[in-house]
Amino acid sequence: MKRLSLRLRLIILFSLLALLTWCVASAVAWNITRDNLNEVFDTQQMLFAKRLATANLGDIPRAASLPKTKKLVRHGKRGQQDDDALAFAIFDRQGRMLLNDGENGKDIEFDGQTAGFVDGRLKGDDDRWRLVWLTSPDGRQRIAVGQEMEYRQDMAWALVTGQLTPWLATLPLLMLLIAIVVGRELRPLRSVAQELHRRAPDDDAPLRAHRVPSEVRPLVEALNALFARISAMLQRERRFTSDAAHELRSPLAALRVQTEVVQLAGDNVEVRAHALENLTISIDRATRLVDQLLTLSRLDALPDLHQQERVDWHQLVTATLAEQEHDAHRAGIVLRYEAQGAPAPRPGQSLLLSLLVRNLVDNALRYTPSGGTVTVTLEQRVLTVEDNGPGVTDEHLARLGERFYRPPGQEQTGSGLGLSIVQRIAALHGLRVSFANRQNGGFKVRVML
Repeated sequence: MKRLSLRLRLIILFSLLALLTWCVASAVAWNITRDNLNEVFDTQQMLFAKRLATANLGDIPRAASLPKTKKLVRHGKRGQQDDDALAFAIFDRQGRMLLNDGENGKDIEFDGQTAGFVDGRLKGDDDRWRLVWLTSPDGRQRIAVGQEMEYRQDMAWALVTGQLTPWLATLPLLMLLIAIVVGRELRPLRSVAQELHRRAPDDDAPLRAHRVPSEVRPLVEALNALFARISAMLQRERRFTSDAAHELRSPLAALRVQTEVVQLAGDNVEVRAHALENLTISIDRATRLVDQLLTLSRLDALPDLHQQERVDWHQLVTATLAEQEHDAHRAGIVLRYEAQGAPAPRPGQSLLLSLLVRNLVDNALRYTPSGGTVTVTLEQRVLTVEDNGPGVTDEHLARLGERFYRPPGQEQTGSGLGLSIVQRIAALHGLRVSFANRQNGGFKVRVML
């Protein structure tokens, strides 16, 4: 079954609540009005009975009844009366009726014991009556004043309905006003829905939330944040695709050329061996480039770090350098480590920080000539990687760290992504990286811990 709309559900819910409130108010009003009327009529009955008890009626020789009201007063002059409003009867001590009101009083049955109020019935009548019994001061007469309970209930019901019926009659108007107000308050949500429906897939502009209710504003803000994340992800994907297409063109072209050379070498062993060696170098370069592109893409997708642990920098640096000792020895470079302080353990991801140190050392080994030295110094707040290579001119120093940027005139192969990866890892950990030339020649990278 199709689910009702929020607007219709709110209208139905508010209407039911209004109707329930009316019912509860009616029940409360009924009880309060009935209690108040009982109090008023009980007071009236008692006062009337006391007046009869203190009246000097004298000796009533025989049973008498007052004439009915319609015989005493013409119809147009009797006003609004009810025969059940009050009835009375006067008895002697033996139970003989001496006087009654001429209406329902003649049917009151004698009770010689009760003093005060009692609920009972009249002779030949099943309706409940409220009766009050008093004895005259001289003890000679018993006075009974009664009122039908239905009369009280009818009057209470008339008072309650007189107050609540107009409210019930205006309930349709209230429901109409509720529908108008709910529709007006939900209009900003419909505007947001229409804006989302018209939005282009690549549109990352935030939704307008100035007229949205405060309860829905977090949802709109969450949607805007989602659009921003999706836009950033799409930009990363486009950039990765563009970078990969641009940077892989050269190594793939080189692979094709070397393959053709191998095919054309024929029986020339020397040419074939040289072509195969170049082919291996090109494959290694393409593999390294793809690895760096994927690494940088994964780093860009990380908004922050999760599952961090306490990083021991001394242990991390020594373990990373041990892995690169073989490459340094093969290149004829001395890899030296100087521990001049022990940084306090700080939260981070050891795998990424190891990649940071590995890229810095690998970059230094690439541009340091054979017989040179690469020095890694760990101080309390600084990690420094120095080499005695050619360094970088001041003109190109400021652009280091840009993606795919390599200073001109480089003899070593590379993609220009190593320092970009270093800067991204440092940014994720709240570290700062600076590049500079050494005074005595060479290049120096400082990581502020």
